[in-house]
Amino acid sequence: MKREINSNRRAILVVSFGTSYAKTRKLTIEATEKRFEEEFPDYDIIRAFTSQTIVNILKKRDNIEVFNVKEALEYLKNQGYSEVIIQPLHIINGIEYEELVSEAMNYVKFFDKFKIGRPLLTSTEDYKETVNALAKQFTNLKENEAVVFMGHGTFHHSNAAYTAMEYVFNELGYKNVFVGTVEGYPEIEQVMNRLKENNIEKVTLMPFMLVAGEHALNDMAGEESDSWKTILEKAGYDVDVYLHGLGENRGIQNIYIRHAYEAKTIVE
Repeated sequence: MKREINSNRRAILVVSFGTSYAKTRKLTIEATEKRFEEEFPDYDIIRAFTSQTIVNILKKRDNIEVFNVKEALEYLKNQGYSEVIIQPLHIINGIEYEELVSEAMNYVKFFDKFKIGRPLLTSTEDYKETVNALAKQFTNLKENEAVVFMGHGTFHHSNAAYTAMEYVFNELGYKNVFVGTVEGYPEIEQVMNRLKENNIEKVTLMPFMLVAGEHALNDMAGEESDSWKTILEKAGYDVDVYLHGLGENRGIQNIYIRHAYEAKTIVE
């Protein structure tokens, strides 16, 4: 999202990994950007994706142009913006966020005011707000029912955020909510151990990702033998799937908006 007419020299750069799936992009990334437009009417809202692969796919397949982070910052510099807030839609303070900050620091000198917000899960308050937002996605669970969230996961030390997320769910009274990852720890095997320990019979799978894209549609809910849905069904569980990314949840959007307000000042 970019506006050709620069009316106020203030911008919020909303950064996400991106997705090539149009439906979930509209429901998550675009919906969150719309909230930023409503909340910050004096700022231009600019979109950037960190995945160059997705940027390339959208350009070639759909003729949709999306900035990568460097291109977005170059655009803001060349258009004469004086104040920039970068707000990532990342979930954890991981590699993607560190690379974003590293790139952004190269452009600090070009702006009078420059701020960078934090990902979704940063403070203890963030975790609790996230639990309260996501709890609206499911009603009272019976003793034999559970919700399993699928996060992306990473080899970065920030992967610990997923285990902390489950801990906070349990602390706030949601005992039958478990969090696993596709590419980190815990994996589906560890989640299944927890399901067995708690005598769970019915599972609802939900993505713990901004968008319900490739991982949610295939790794979580797909019909292939290695999808979480198939693995759980073969183990005897009754499985439902909830194919909605975190970006659709208004409570999650609120956290990102708060983080933009609280963004750390790099230069002023």
